[in-house]
Amino acid sequence: MRVGLLTGGGDCPGLNAVIRAVVRRGLAEPGHSFVGFRHGWAGVLSDDAVELTLLSTAGILPRGGTILGTSRTNPFAEGGAPSPQGLVGVAAVRDTLRAREIDALIPIGGEDTLGVALRLHEQGVPVVGVPKTIDNDLGGTDMTFGFQTAVQIGTDAIDRLHTTAESHNRVMVLEVMGRHAGWIATYAGLAGGADAILVPERPFDVEDVAAHLRARHARGPNFSIVVVAEGAIPLEGTLHTREDAATDAFGHARLGGIGVALEDELERLTGYDSRVTILGHVQRGGSPVAFDRVLATRFGVAAMDAAIGGRFGAMVGLRGTQIVLTPLAEALREPKLLDPALYATAELFFG
Repeated sequence: MRVGLLTGGGDCPGLNAVIRAVVRRGLAEPGHSFVGFRHGWAGVLSDDAVELTLLSTAGILPRGGTILGTSRTNPFAEGGAPSPQGLVGVAAVRDTLRAREIDALIPIGGEDTLGVALRLHEQGVPVVGVPKTIDNDLGGTDMTFGFQTAVQIGTDAIDRLHTTAESHNRVMVLEVMGRHAGWIATYAGLAGGADAILVPERPFDVEDVAAHLRARHARGPNFSIVVVAEGAIPLEGTLHTREDAATDAFGHARLGGIGVALEDELERLTGYDSRVTILGHVQRGGSPVAFDRVLATRFGVAAMDAAIGGRFGAMVGLRGTQIVLTPLAEALREPKLLDPALYATAELFFG
């Protein structure tokens, strides 16, 4: 079997571990070879690929990013770049797979990358998906690799902000990633002892946040830590945030900046000196933690097993401690939002 791999969307700690695992699993028995498409779906459209071997994937387990590169290219986007043969969409993908003699395609990515995979599967392309997002908001899996690394980075940042906040009697606002779901914000905030956590699932009134901080400071603490997900939504008319019309090929607006708006408004409402730290792409970079290395490795092995077994149109995932297969259509039906019980636990420690 000849297998193609690609990594799409934002980079994520653990991508290289998946690539390595797919190749190692396949080479454990004769008859399998591997092609890696560069820069996500863009590499499939332009037939930009490299052979993946035992040698070329050696030593990449602890490396962040992806040796294949990535992009947010959407093969089905109107006006998308055609292949060298002038083909677009599924026709371009089929042409490349045919030319490369690919028997199965393993795309590694989030809702957009796997959404393309689902459309291709519906048109007869043999695909097995591997879920990737630091946001941990994909259905069909209890956890995605990269999430624990992002949480650890957020927790470390909160630990460091505590000391400087206390030294200067400040309110420190930490903005973390999380477009649709507040998993990173809540996990990191709970682990780091945040005094307020703002997430996309619970629209907030900045006046209520300010009142909470004033009440906290009245009890004695002279500083506070507020963690906010980049996709957190203020109640209408309560906080002006950045308006950015820029969108990617999948129609997603560029986020970021809620922390700056929150810093200014909290300082105005409370009178407390406030500062914002935006972690941004720091959360995506660097070496994956042990949990993510192991999970990504298990996903890669399971994806290759599924391809060998002809179980296409599915996504590998974690259920409890077991690796399972879920139909792509089911996994992508709706985002996996933050567990309300987890947020309720975090709220017990606010203040």
